[in-house]
Amino acid sequence: MSTTQTLTKPPEYWQLHDPGLFLEPPSRWRQSGLLMQWQLRRNAQMAPMYITVQLLLAIATVLGYGLLIGEPDRVASLYLTTGGPTISLVMVGLVMTPQWVAQARTEGSLAWMRTLPVPRPLFLVADLAVWTMMALPGLVVGLLVGAARFHVGLSISWPLIPGVLLVALTSSAIGYAIANLFAPSLAQVLSQVFVFVIMLFTPISFPASRMPDWAEQIHHWLPFEPMAQVVRSGLASADFTTPGRAWAVLSGWCLVSVAAAAWALGRRQ
Repeated sequence: MSTTQTLTKPPEYWQLHDPGLFLEPPSRWRQSGLLMQWQLRRNAQMAPMYITVQLLLAIATVLGYGLLIGEPDRVASLYLTTGGPTISLVMVGLVMTPQWVAQARTEGSLAWMRTLPVPRPLFLVADLAVWTMMALPGLVVGLLVGAARFHVGLSISWPLIPGVLLVALTSSAIGYAIANLFAPSLAQVLSQVFVFVIMLFTPISFPASRMPDWAEQIHHWLPFEPMAQVVRSGLASADFTTPGRAWAVLSGWCLVSVAAAAWALGRRQ
């Protein structure tokens, strides 16, 4: 049998650049890392602005709520101190992510990225990793400002790490799915609606018991209250605990939102 007969499969993309060499395909980790670098370089000018806005949002949330309440007791102070960083995490995913993806769709860079010989799920992994990293500065700064403003001591425990990652991943995946499923203009409008809904009508910086009964029941199934609970208990473990139901609800939202984002990225436009 001749050599030409044994080569039944066409050369892969990375083989076409040097027909004399048959190289192994790049690993999935390397592909994800290269995609993350490309995203960061593509948004090198805008990323500092996004991070700055997020930092200001975390600080303004803590200080602004403090002006409204005055001198709260310890429990209320812990809600405000831990609520600011949580809101900052959620805002990056539900507000900034749709705007970022909508811009990429409008300028055509997202369509070009789809033509690359890289599995579609890796695009999602790289993007979610970038947005999660961008959300961390607001978490740290908001926490420091809140602790200094309300003079509360925190008791940080290890569940904070998976809790923060789960919150950032879930909110970013929801925002990513919205940005890919709807028209760019509509996605940007929805992201603005999320701003005042999250700031005023989600039990993140205040207990859900203050809401009407029907709203409290709705938030038992939405991801916002569990997001606040897992972050709050990780930052103030001596005062709060996270019920298992919160982890279950948030994990369910995470799985569904990541699946929806992956489907939205892979569907035909």
